[in-house]
Amino acid sequence: MKAAEIAGRIRDHFPDVYVARDEVTVLVDRAELIDALIRLRDQPDLSFGFLSSVTATDHPDKDPRFWVVYELRSVEHAHRLRVKVGLPGGDPHMPSVTPLFPTADWHERETWDLFGVVFDDHPDLDRILLPDDWEGHPLRKDEELGGVGTQYHGAFIPPVDERTMP
Repeated sequence: MKAAEIAGRIRDHFPDVYVARDEVTVLVDRAELIDALIRLRDQPDLSFGFLSSVTATDHPDKDPRFWVVYELRSVEHAHRLRVKVGLPGGDPHMPSVTPLFPTADWHERETWDLFGVVFDDHPDLDRILLPDDWEGHPLRKDEELGGVGTQYHGAFIPPVDERTMP
């Protein structure tokens, strides 16, 4: 099924569906996410049964601040779809989708670790990439660049946030 056909097929149930660059994106509210994913997974002609990734983007000066992005694939029909959910900066909570898609387990942990989006009822939401005592979420746009100074062949390169241009 081509992108336009997928969009036409789901538009009655998901009015916020868009096609760009031959890719289908559906926008849903946080409260509708679980039902939307079940519907997309269980419709025989869609069969989006594989969650290939979960990630987020951060736009600190906009509302919603965060967009959580789910990439779904149908192995049966060889098509794909993106589901996006907007979250306010003051309440970055989402329901975990690990009961529906076991592959979400580590994807949600990584998204929490790097962006600070909390996946409620996740079976083990703790750091996956950063040390357990790390403070903050480095892919948020308001995080300091930081870094450490580097010695290299007698030259000293200061941390990223301390560099100046001559």
